[in-house]
Amino acid sequence: MFGTSEELFDFIASGLAKFAAKEDGRFHVSAGRKREIGFTFSFPVKQTSIDSGILIKWTKGFAVSGTAGRDVVACLNEAMERQGLDMRVSALVNDTVGTLAGAEYWDNDVTVAVILGTGTNACYVEQISAIPKLQGHVSSSGKMIISTEWGAFSNGLPLTEFDREMDAASINPGEQIFEKTISGMYLGEIVRRVLLKMAEEGGLFGNSVPQKLSTSFILGTPDLCAMQQDCSGDLQTVGTLLYDKAGVESNSSERKTVLEVCETIVKRGGSLAGAGIVGILQKMEEDQRGLIFGNGNRSVVAIDGGLYENYPQYRAYLHDSVKELLGTEKSNNVVIEHTKDGSGIGAALLAASNSMYKHEL
Repeated sequence: MFGTSEELFDFIASGLAKFAAKEDGRFHVSAGRKREIGFTFSFPVKQTSIDSGILIKWTKGFAVSGTAGRDVVACLNEAMERQGLDMRVSALVNDTVGTLAGAEYWDNDVTVAVILGTGTNACYVEQISAIPKLQGHVSSSGKMIISTEWGAFSNGLPLTEFDREMDAASINPGEQIFEKTISGMYLGEIVRRVLLKMAEEGGLFGNSVPQKLSTSFILGTPDLCAMQQDCSGDLQTVGTLLYDKAGVESNSSERKTVLEVCETIVKRGGSLAGAGIVGILQKMEEDQRGLIFGNGNRSVVAIDGGLYENYPQYRAYLHDSVKELLGTEKSNNVVIEHTKDGSGIGAALLAASNSMYKHEL
C-alpha cells in the first residue's frame, strides 16, 4: 500500500465517521464528553504511554510517507478532528497485545498471543525481573507484556532461492524475513515463484509458460487454501483456479504437483510458526522455573488472524509442530485457542480501563 500519512488516517477517520453515523440513541454520549476509542495498530512503534506511540517503520507491504517518527495517535486524533468527530484515542494497542488482553479477560491462563494473518507477530507475559532494561522498575504485578515483533526475526532461518528472490523484489528487502516465510501475504507468492521455475525449467505445464504466471502476487494464500480443500477425483477446483488466476491449463497430474508445492510451502509456514510459539514458551519456562510445563499447569496461547482461522491445513501444521517440538507430555499442558476478533475486543477493554471518565462511573 502506497500513500501519504494524511490520506491513510483520513481514510480511517472517514470509516469511523460512517460507523458512528449508524448508531442509534442508545449510545448517546453525555454533554461535555468525548467518545473514547481503542486504536489497534499492528506495526512496530516505540510506545511512550498508553495513548501515544512513535512509528518505527511500516511492514506488511505498507509504504506510507510522512508517518515514520511521528506519534500515530496524534495522526489519528488530527484526522478525526478534520472529520468533525468528537473522539479521542484512549489506548494505543498492538494487535497481539489486544488479543492477549481480550483472551485473558475470559481465561486467566492466557500468557501468549499470536497474530497470523496478512502479517504476523507474537507477545507474551514476562517477569520484570527477567527484563534487563527494567531492572529496578517497580510494578504491582511484577510482570510486563513483551511484543516480540517476531516478523522481523531474520537470523538462522532456512531460506530458499524463492524466499531470497521474493525478498529482494519487496519494498523492504532484508527486513521482516520471518513474516515473509509464514504469513498470509507471502505464501501464495512463494508458491507462484516455485511453479514458475518448474514451468520454465521443467516443463510443468507443457512446452509453454503462461504469461500471467510471471505476474507477482497473482496467486494469493486464499487460492492455496481453496486448492488444498479440493477432494474431487480430477482436482477440478485446482484446475479452475490455476486457469482463472494464472492462465494455466492443466491436467490431473500437473494439478497434483501443484498441490504438493502448496502443501510444502504451507507446511513450512505453519511449522515455523509453531516453532516460534515453542521458543516463547521455553523462554518463559526458563524464567519461571517450571510454571509453564509443570504438573497441572495450563498455558494458553491465544491466536487471532485470518490465516489461522480460515486455513485448516496451516492450523494443523502449526499444532503438529508444537506437539513434535515439545513432546507429548509438555504439549499436553499447552492449549492453543482461536480468539476471533480478539485484538479489537482487547483494544476496547484497554480503552475502557484507561478512560478519562472511569472514576465518574
